[in-house]
Amino acid sequence: MTMLAQAEAADHALSEAMDRLVIVKSAIYTSGERDPRAPPPPQDTRGKLHLMGHDPRLPRMPDRPTLFDFFKYRFGPAIHMLQSARLAQKNGVSEKIVLACLLHDIASSGFIRADHGYWAAQLVEPYVDEEVTFAIRYHQVLRFYPDTSVGYTYPDSYLRLFGNDFKPPPYLQRAYEDARQHKYYMSARLLTVNDLYAFNPDVHVELEEFTDIVGRHFRQPEEGLGFDQSPSAHMWRTINWPTRYL
Repeated sequence: MTMLAQAEAADHALSEAMDRLVIVKSAIYTSGERDPRAPPPPQDTRGKLHLMGHDPRLPRMPDRPTLFDFFKYRFGPAIHMLQSARLAQKNGVSEKIVLACLLHDIASSGFIRADHGYWAAQLVEPYVDEEVTFAIRYHQVLRFYPDTSVGYTYPDSYLRLFGNDFKPPPYLQRAYEDARQHKYYMSARLLTVNDLYAFNPDVHVELEEFTDIVGRHFRQPEEGLGFDQSPSAHMWRTINWPTRYL
């Protein structure tokens, strides 16, 4: 079968699968685009089944997915995280901080942008040391606050994105003050330092460069992420099957 024929066959199979399924987006995906209090737009569900597993529009995940599988099949372009991790290595930080740099934006790459540091920390908390979790959770907070002791200034990109008059809300101010008093404050701060200058579209970094660090510092569950009964397993399952009905 030619490449064109294979592509056409795949498109036909996808079209048939979509004709047999009802795929409903969760309210969080549409809230703001429409009023979440309003009933969803009607769909023709006659003779169809609601999706309860793999979405045929997505690449299928392995039965026991690893962290790298999520990077390859579910997370958006990871070049920024990969470059952050390489920069952290180059700057001589500990392997735990390199891992934190590799993982710090997985929530915004695969789940949700708002409070992404908190979501990412919760995703990985069962599988990494407390220092890694803390650094990931508070990097989002610390990005808004300079620290001249390590040469960190307020990002110019934030001025462009949020305007000159933006002020972090009170909950972030409280979190910053708490973080400053924590034993792992500098771990989170080093993440922000290596996060700030990491992205360069001309620099290519392979995920496999970090195989050993992930192997030493990420406790990959034998059952696969999402199937190990951890406190965040449901979040990994949601990323795996993002349009499952229930």
